[in-house]
Amino acid sequence: MSKSENKVASYAIIGFGKIGQALAKTFARKGIEVSVATTRDPESFTSDAAAIGPEIIPSTLTEAVKADVIFLAVRFESHPDVAKVLSSWQGKTIVDVTNAYGVPPEQMGGLPSARFVAQAFTGGKLVKGFNHLGAAKLEQDPAVHGGRRVVFLASDDDGAASEIAALADDLGFAPVNLGCLSEGGLLVQAHGNTWGKLIFQDLIKFD
Repeated sequence: MSKSENKVASYAIIGFGKIGQALAKTFARKGIEVSVATTRDPESFTSDAAAIGPEIIPSTLTEAVKADVIFLAVRFESHPDVAKVLSSWQGKTIVDVTNAYGVPPEQMGGLPSARFVAQAFTGGKLVKGFNHLGAAKLEQDPAVHGGRRVVFLASDDDGAASEIAALADDLGFAPVNLGCLSEGGLLVQAHGNTWGKLIFQDLIKFD
């Protein structure tokens, strides 16, 4: 095993609304440290982070984006504000947890929303994932009746998809790779005022 494979990845969640907090709870449950940040001063959500667990580290946006893997849990419209924090996202994996429901497809040049988001994160590797479940389901223990709650992943980068699948596994979920963003990824992306077929489908996998 190489030194790079021995390196423990660092994680951050950008956005600390219902989805961001639900994600934070999944990390805390497994004792995995994760930075959380918003555009606000970290002191404004320190107590909310502490209530989830000591693994949840309130950070500034500038500090949080130093992580290797970044969960984008902001409103879809806010993703360009996060993207401009760095001129290059080279070497970073962005997990797009946004949902572009209600955004006219022509506003995205006809692209799937995840590919549109990917354009903003120059040099980064984007994985669509963890977005098909509502916060109330996402924050629950993924171990259900002897099975594991499914999270769908889609990416145009196989390596990034494998990396996030391994993380999902560590968090206790059952990752299911849907393939590239323009194919399987469409099942977990909103199109204008319609939802992809797998959005809100709460599935349990039994090994």
